[in-house]
Amino acid sequence: MGRPSSFDREAAIETAMQEMWRIGYQASTVKTISETLGINRSSYYNAFASREGLFKEVLAAYAKQTPDRILYGDLPDRPISELITGTFREICKERAADPEHRGCLAVNCLVELTGDGNELGQEIVDAVMNSANKFQELLEIAVARGELPNLADTRATALALQNLMVGLSAFAKALTDEDELWLTVKTTLIGLGVYQEGASA
Repeated sequence: MGRPSSFDREAAIETAMQEMWRIGYQASTVKTISETLGINRSSYYNAFASREGLFKEVLAAYAKQTPDRILYGDLPDRPISELITGTFREICKERAADPEHRGCLAVNCLVELTGDGNELGQEIVDAVMNSANKFQELLEIAVARGELPNLADTRATALALQNLMVGLSAFAKALTDEDELWLTVKTTLIGLGVYQEGASA
């Protein structure tokens, strides 16, 4: 069973992403993913070099689909609080709509891969902290615009927002009702002073 002549790399990465998202990185062995893709081990290594190499491509593909990707687009004309609120609203919607309740692939891997000093674990940690830094950047823009005049500590609020995002993705595995997920998020956003009524992604 070799690699099909019509091997579609992008489709293969999407398939591998769905499998890793479903069963986790550690369970996604070369054998498991090769069988899922319908190729042999030699073709796997020819295509992706290593399991770690495939995982990095999977993370890059996932980043283009995750509901918080909107935070990394061009600076919006609308208020930052509306952008943040709408992003969290979309996360609640997508997490609740997932019939397998898998949560967030990156957060799942954060739990699975950190703590043993491996390169992939550090890559996930960096991605999570980059997200916190992005929140801080957006909040500082909002303060400079005069949108959030009472926000005294942008770093603390950014860390709290990132903590909310990580926690939400884990909590969505247990609490699967969209309205209740949104209630938990809305309550926190109001408490942090960054909630915008009626915002959408």
